[in-house]
Amino acid sequence: MKKRNTTLKDLAMALGLSVSTVSRALNNHPDISKKTRIKVQELARSYKYSPNLFAKGFRTKHTHIIGVIVPDISHYFTTTTVKGILEQGEALGYQVFVAESQNSEQKQENLLHSMTQFGVDGILLSLVREAGDILPITETMDKVPLVMFDKVSDKVPCSQIVINEVESAFNAVEHLINTGKNRIAFLKESENSYSSNKRLEGYVKAHDHHGLVLDDKLILESHAIGREKGREMTVELLSLQHPPDAIFAVTDDVAIGAIQALNQHQIKIPDEIAVVGFSNSENSLIISPSLSTIDQPGKRIGETAVSCLVAEIESEKELKLPKRIEIATNLVIRESSFRKPTFN
Repeated sequence: MKKRNTTLKDLAMALGLSVSTVSRALNNHPDISKKTRIKVQELARSYKYSPNLFAKGFRTKHTHIIGVIVPDISHYFTTTTVKGILEQGEALGYQVFVAESQNSEQKQENLLHSMTQFGVDGILLSLVREAGDILPITETMDKVPLVMFDKVSDKVPCSQIVINEVESAFNAVEHLINTGKNRIAFLKESENSYSSNKRLEGYVKAHDHHGLVLDDKLILESHAIGREKGREMTVELLSLQHPPDAIFAVTDDVAIGAIQALNQHQIKIPDEIAVVGFSNSENSLIISPSLSTIDQPGKRIGETAVSCLVAEIESEKELKLPKRIEIATNLVIRESSFRKPTFN
């Protein structure tokens, strides 16, 4: 026999009450007597009744559900951000549905459509690596509030929760310069990556600020960059006639790949080549030497993104200007870029 959920109508028939009375009793409406409310709620518990949120949403115009779309849920930074979203969403009375676009622009578009069809109150979006067509995003914004976080686009006129990518990269490279390094390589993603381009901007800015000449041979990029690519690109750097004396990597994973390659080639870290990563992942402490890195506060970014979205959902006025909120980062200095003093 096919199972089905208990409905308000089932409860009403069992108690000899109207559907509207049962509904109001379940919502503790003051017009319903305490005795009736208790009777209805006890029966609902015994029947294991759960409200149909989508049906409720059609009546109230709100489902109290938020959709979240991320490119890759497996990344450490993404998981910490989602944790912040889930916790803050619950605290504000919203359920959160998380979906992964797998860095596919078509899948991202499909998810935006599905979430609006299912009646979410708003959407949090972190863009795919190479986002070209913003029309599906702006069309979604005509239907529900949408806030972007982490991977964003200047072309989309919505509120955005980000870190200052340029300043963070500048601080990482300046740290290397201050330790005496002057041939600093940068391992980055392909040119269409928003975050990678902003970090390149910070890398260039630090060189200009300190009067260092850029060497294009020290800037390597790859599509879908990761630990293995970090190893490969580091080996490529070591083959140069004038190899670098430091490496700044766009992510911790890439930096860890670089450290593994340097260890394999018996390069002393940080004496011969120093390394700095980006995100402060758990693996940054496991690798030897431990990795200096930019700490991205993912949980705080997630909490802020939810708070911003809920404010837009619950605002009775149309927001005239989108917000851009920058979350501060800090440089965590460890063994890969700082040599501990030795004492005789």
